[in-house]
Amino acid sequence: MKKTLFLFAILFSLSLFAQKSDTEVFESENYQITMPNTWKITNDEGIVNIFPSNQIGAITISEYHDLELPKEETKKFILALYNSSDDEKKIKSNSSKRGFTEYFYEYFDEKEKLFWLTKVFQKNKEMYIVSINCQQKYWNGNYMKVFNETFDSFKIKK
Repeated sequence: MKKTLFLFAILFSLSLFAQKSDTEVFESENYQITMPNTWKITNDEGIVNIFPSNQIGAITISEYHDLELPKEETKKFILALYNSSDDEKKIKSNSSKRGFTEYFYEYFDEKEKLFWLTKVFQKNKEMYIVSINCQQKYWNGNYMKVFNETFDSFKIKK
């Protein structure tokens, strides 16, 4: 009984002190993403950037609705975004809900010391590119966690 009460007390105190940041949902006509409410958003001609106030990195979202890019060329396209010499096999792909093919690519820019994570969603002539870039010295602990949670919350509405 004492052990159960002690365990309950520990779990209760941990829940009281657990830090949960407040979030908000950014919605466009075609997608939504949940982000920390302290982050900033810019929208430059349809390219959305979401970033912490210290600007150590960003999540960028681009959408295209009349893009003639065959699926056979998509992996080459993703590598070209970074001028990467990586093999196409490094890009993972699978079918996702609603008929989109989802591509995932991780890249480290040695020159700029930036981590890049990219997801591309492609269906017919529609494409959504969602990427994280974060300075190497911040890509650990809480920043990595918050960037990944935000990145993974991206949802296409259609």
